Amino acid sequence: MAENHSSPTSSLILARTLHVVRQGDAPPIISLPPHLLPDSEEAAYEVQNHLASLGGPVRGWKVGASSSVSEPSAAPLHAETLFSDGVILPADFFNHRGVEAEIAYRFDKAVGPDLSADAILSAVGSVHPAIEVVDTRFIEPGCQSRLTHMADQQNHGALILGPAYSDWRNFDPAQEKFVMRIDHHRVSEKVGGNAVNDLTRLLVWLANHASKRGLPIEAGTVVTTGSLSGAFFVPHRTHVSVQFNTLGTVTAFLE
Repeated sequence: MAENHSSPTSSLILARTLHVVRQGDAPPIISLPPHLLPDSEEAAYEVQNHLASLGGPVRGWKVGASSSVSEPSAAPLHAETLFSDGVILPADFFNHRGVEAEIAYRFDKAVGPDLSADAILSAVGSVHPAIEVVDTRFIEPGCQSRLTHMADQQNHGALILGPAYSDWRNFDPAQEKFVMRIDHHRVSEKVGGNAVNDLTRLLVWLANHASKRGLPIEAGTVVTTGSLSGAFFVPHRTHVSVQFNTLGTVTAFLE
């Protein structure tokens, strides 16, 4: 068989560039040549797919939408960025530290081949309080186009998962109150906060989306559903906690 000498695609080159920064083997990116910039959501997702293959097993997703009717967007998350309540995260794990209060779901069973809403939701096992740490492989948060940041795993740094709440079908995210604290000072307090009131819509959309991308939802997959609080960028040695009325509390310490 003849050896393939074709050049890597721009999406693969960008994925490799992002990956080496994530691994700490290169400094944050100041700018990119125009030919590497994704020009569509499909191109951004292609970069994400390459990152998924470069970064180890996918054990989670982040998904969100700007309203209850808008098209969601998503990014696969690697096992190495998923943590449990109370974790201490080392100083060199991030370039930036934007902490957000979120609600995450865990699939106890794999999804597919039936991708109906009933089948997808029957695979969900629990809902959890969560903290996402927003990060970017670029020199500053928000310094690139929406599509470029989408390619960069939608600015994902880490996800910290709190205790499981199994009665998730009777849990109403829109009515759930939370208090977020940074170094024990209250910074956000809301009821609800997600632009999408029915978070199960995101789970159903994601399961279909992930299947089409060849990354179907497996048993144990964690899905976080978007920020409730907005991002608070914090310095080194910061304690973060989010206390929910129903779901309980999740904490993390960022060295």
